[in-house]
Amino acid sequence: MAKKNSTANKLDWEYAPSLEGTDHIQLKEKYDLYIGGKFVKPSSGKYFATTNPATGEKLADVAYGDESDVDKAVKAARKAYTEVWSKLSGKERGKYIYRIARIMQERARELAVIETLDAGKVIRESRDVDVPLACNHFFYYAGWADKLEYAFPNRKIESLGVAGQIIPWNFPILMAAWKIAPALAAGNTVVLKPAETTPLTALKLAEIFHDAGLPPGVVNIVTGYGDTGAAIVNHADVDKIAFTGSTGVGKIIQKAIAGTNKKATLELGGKSANIIMDDAPIDQAVEGIINGIFFNQGHVCCAGSRLFVQENVADEVIKKLKRRMDTLIVGNPLDKNTDVGAINSKEQLATIQKYIKLGISEGATMHQSRAKIPANGYYCAPTIFTDVAQSSTIVQEEIFGPVLTIQTFRTVDEVIQKANNTPFGLAAGVWSDKGSRVFNLTSKLKAGVVWANTYNKFDPTSPFGGYKESGYGREGGLHGLGAYVKLK
Repeated sequence: MAKKNSTANKLDWEYAPSLEGTDHIQLKEKYDLYIGGKFVKPSSGKYFATTNPATGEKLADVAYGDESDVDKAVKAARKAYTEVWSKLSGKERGKYIYRIARIMQERARELAVIETLDAGKVIRESRDVDVPLACNHFFYYAGWADKLEYAFPNRKIESLGVAGQIIPWNFPILMAAWKIAPALAAGNTVVLKPAETTPLTALKLAEIFHDAGLPPGVVNIVTGYGDTGAAIVNHADVDKIAFTGSTGVGKIIQKAIAGTNKKATLELGGKSANIIMDDAPIDQAVEGIINGIFFNQGHVCCAGSRLFVQENVADEVIKKLKRRMDTLIVGNPLDKNTDVGAINSKEQLATIQKYIKLGISEGATMHQSRAKIPANGYYCAPTIFTDVAQSSTIVQEEIFGPVLTIQTFRTVDEVIQKANNTPFGLAAGVWSDKGSRVFNLTSKLKAGVVWANTYNKFDPTSPFGGYKESGYGREGGLHGLGAYVKLK
C-alpha cells in the first residue's frame, strides 16, 4: 500500500515493503571447486568471502583455485571430451542440455534470489530477465545440438575441444548460460571461472549440472581471482577462450594467445549512444533511457550511458527525465518496489564516485535523483550530467555505474559523428517515429547491436557483440554456436 508524505514534494510516495523471501534458498557456508563432477577442496586450502553488496554481510566462503586447480580442471575437461562428450550424438547432448534448462526453470526462484543477494541487482531484473533468459539459452541450444549440419550446411563440422570461459559480475548466471550452452551443444567441454564477487549462481549451476546427470568433467567451475583466469587463458591444453569483461583485460588476453591456435571471442567494454530524434515518442524514450542506464545500476557493458537529444526537444526530454529520475526508488534489491539496487562492490562504488567528482571538476552540470540512499551497503543515486563536451572524460570512458551524460545535436550527420567518436562499438539505441530515419542511422552507427524505439532487449536467437575496443566475435544465435566449432 502506498502512502503520500504530506510534508514533502508531491512526488514523494512511501511504499510498504514488498520483500522477496529467502527462506526457500539453500546456501552452503563454504563452497569448494567443481572439478570432474565433484566438489573438491582447493590445492591452496584458501577461501575468500563473497558478500551481499546491499548490506555488506558475508554470504559464503568460496574456494580460491590456483594454477594447479586449473590444471586439474582442464585435464578433467579433456578426459570428458575425449572419452565421453565428443562421442555422444547431438541428440544425446541435446537431452542433457534440455534437462539442465528444465531444472533451472524449476529452481528459478532460488536462482533469482541468490543472484540478487550476490550481485546487488533488483529482484525484478533477476526474476523477470536474467534467470528466464539463462534458461532460454539452454533451451535454444539444446535444440541445435542435433542440427549442426543444418546450422552450417555443406560444411564439415568439428568441435574445438576444451573451452576456457571467464565471466563478469554484472550478469553472472546469464553470462554463464551464454557461454556454456553453445559450447556443450557444439560438443565441447568447459572450464568456467565466475567473477570473484559473484560466484554463487555459477556454483548453484554446478549443483544443477550434477543433478542433471551431466557426465563428470563436461563442465568444471573454478573460482578465484584474476590469476585464476590467467591460468585458464595460458593453459596449453585449452582450445578456446571466451571472455566477457573490461577492454584492458581483453587486450592482455589477446596478447597472451597470440601465436597459439586458440580461438577467442571477447565481449569487452562499451560507451553506448542512445539517440533521441525530434519525432521520437518522448515519454517512451524517457522510459527507455531509464531502463538503459538506471534500472540496472549502469552495470551493463551496453548501457546507454551517452544520451544524444535533438536540440529542439532537448529541454522537454531533460525535464521529463529529471522528473522520472526523482520517482526512482533506490534501496534493498530484494524489495519488489526497488528500481535501483546496490553497486556490486565497494571498489566499483569508489570508481563511480571518482568519475562523478571528475565530471564536476571538468565543468559539467550534475543532477542527481532525490531518492533516499540506504545508510548501509554500496549505493549511488542515479546521476545525469549536462553541459559536457565530446572530449570530457565522463563522455569518453566507461564508468559502469548509474551515470548518464547528455549532449544535444542538430543534424543527423552531427549525431552520427558524435556517436561514433569513441573507441568502443558495442551497442546503440535510436528513437524516432520514422522507419527511414531509423534505418539511416542504424546503417551508419558503428555498433554491434542497435535497438530501435527500445533498449536492452535480448533474445537467445539474436547475436550480441561489438566492434573496435568492444571486442570481437558474437554470442547468441547461430553466430554464438559458430564460435565453438571448426568449419571445413
